[in-house]
Amino acid sequence: MSTRRSIGEGKGATQGRLLPVLALLFAATLWGTLWYPMRLLDAAGLPGLWATLVLYLAALALAPWLLKRIRVTPWRSNARWLLLLLVASGWCNVAFILAVIHGQVVRVLLLFYLSPIWAVLLGHWLLGERLTRGTVWILALALSGTVIMLWDAGIGFPWPHDKADWLAASSGFAFALLNVTVRRMQSVPLGVKSTVTWLGVVVVSLIWLLIASPTVPSVGIPVWGGAALVGLVGMSLMTLSVQYGVTRMPIQRSAVILLFEIVAGAVSAYLIAGEAVSLQEWAGGGLIVVSAYLSARN
Repeated sequence: MSTRRSIGEGKGATQGRLLPVLALLFAATLWGTLWYPMRLLDAAGLPGLWATLVLYLAALALAPWLLKRIRVTPWRSNARWLLLLLVASGWCNVAFILAVIHGQVVRVLLLFYLSPIWAVLLGHWLLGERLTRGTVWILALALSGTVIMLWDAGIGFPWPHDKADWLAASSGFAFALLNVTVRRMQSVPLGVKSTVTWLGVVVVSLIWLLIASPTVPSVGIPVWGGAALVGLVGMSLMTLSVQYGVTRMPIQRSAVILLFEIVAGAVSAYLIAGEAVSLQEWAGGGLIVVSAYLSARN
């Protein structure tokens, strides 16, 4: 009896360790290949901003299900942090989707994954976390990779080169701010944070649309329906998979596993779109990935 129990417990423990890893790898793969359906929608006449709005409105349909078991919602005591979460998540997702539609996929992902470095600085400024000597060296390594990746003798100082670069870099910063905010609100239920995250994307998309292109695209119902399906299924699965994985393993390990998004993006962009990455970009991007890994393990 004891032998059977130990065998059963061993299998359960193994599954308990494996499922969060698989959930994060699944989410990273979806995020790394999200550029493809978004480009298809854009080619079908539904621009990125409109597609983003539809995606996250569809995801918000899950909000009643996520909130129904929450008896006390700490809106008032966490109002400032929830507002910051709304803004950060809104900018992060809108900027990222526009960047992968109009930019080079791998380049966008590498610039986005400066986010662990920004998280270290924001954690120091907003949460009072101490900066160690090792952290400073990691920051220097990440910045070196950024300089190498963005350097162009014809342009001069290595700033982001175009709109997609700026969107990717700012999305990574917003993602770091989002993570720090979530860490600050550990007592707030995940259903509340997920709902605020999706709502933030809807709000930022609407504001951006009112400023940029308020005209509703003249596309058919299948296109609108396709965008809604991506949101209801894809976005909800990505969000819930990340939350499942992150809540069941140390943040350092989950951050490293999520770097698989770069691999998924690179492979899919090469196979589907034929996008090539220069040796200079790989060298700089490699330093960024190493620094992100060290930052997560630090």
